[in-house]
Amino acid sequence: MTRPRTYVWIAGAVLLLALPFYLDRFWLQAGLFAMAAAIGAIGINLLTGATGQLSMGHAFFLAIGAYGYCVFAGESGGVSGGEGGLTGLGLPTWLAAALAVGVAGIAGGLFSPIAGRLRGAYLGIATLALIFIGQHVLFNAHDLTGGSNGRDVPPLSIFGLTFDDSELVVAAVPFGASEKLWYAGLVLLLGCGLFARGVLRGRPGRAMNAIRDHRIAAGVIGVPVARYRAGVFVLSSMYAGLAGVLLALVFQRTVPDYFGMTLSLEYLAMIVIGGLGSVAGAVAGAAVVSLLPQLLTRYSDALPLVSAPGTGGIAPGEASRYLYGAAVVAVVLFLPGGLAGIAARRSRPTSGPTPGESGEPGQSGESGEER
Repeated sequence: MTRPRTYVWIAGAVLLLALPFYLDRFWLQAGLFAMAAAIGAIGINLLTGATGQLSMGHAFFLAIGAYGYCVFAGESGGVSGGEGGLTGLGLPTWLAAALAVGVAGIAGGLFSPIAGRLRGAYLGIATLALIFIGQHVLFNAHDLTGGSNGRDVPPLSIFGLTFDDSELVVAAVPFGASEKLWYAGLVLLLGCGLFARGVLRGRPGRAMNAIRDHRIAAGVIGVPVARYRAGVFVLSSMYAGLAGVLLALVFQRTVPDYFGMTLSLEYLAMIVIGGLGSVAGAVAGAAVVSLLPQLLTRYSDALPLVSAPGTGGIAPGEASRYLYGAAVVAVVLFLPGGLAGIAARRSRPTSGPTPGESGEPGQSGESGEER
């Protein structure tokens, strides 16, 4: 017998596939931002939520993915925003995307020995240093990044299909870049989510949780702690690199200001709000944190205290940070499991009270005390 949850998943899948036929460009781009954020959030949840390694440098690896794609796919000597002399290898865009994700993973692997020696706040401070290093490189390596003006992002092309604004008519609906990228984003998010779910539910996931809960005990029972921590850091970096590639394709231009400390803090907020160690929670938290500022910007005229920047009220971006900051505090105080914990409690079947939970002492407890 098919469970009701199956019908919900089928209906959700049909809805997501049909949305590009009905939504305008704003909503499609908002959804794509949420998909990219969800991929990055799954990655940092594997690292921080499942393995207990605090990372505040996630934005650094997103920047590697975004700019790596531009360098690998861009033409050498091209002009971007009035600046010339940008470096580009001119590789096929699908190969450039794969290489950018690989370079992000290599960067994570190079940093993993440092991460393996540090824990807690010390690891967070060390990863925070990556942000400052990355910002310095992004603003000063003009040949690679275009400096503060950034650089254009070449459109992705796979199997002859180019994800640009050249219209492709499907069922009398013109498909531009956003509509095409929508389905690419869905495929990437589904693949990343299923892979992470398999990791967490298998033997690697149990080892990661053991390392998070008690590193020394995990080593005693035979878990190769150093190898797992290094591997998870590489995997998390690759997720971030893929998220950076998708963000670059959606933005169509990369700028250094976006890949700063604020972005890393937003990713930590995503996994706390959604639920640490949960793939579905990472996706839910990413949707909340990424969509909130866009919704506030869209409806700022109708909301109290929120107004356009420079008009005297609270800017939408600032208001969104207040709101999900408050959400993080509320989750930490009242909902330790986040949104995923709420869903788990609602789906858990109710049963009668256990002997220890009823008003009377259980029989096993009485027999254990009496001699």
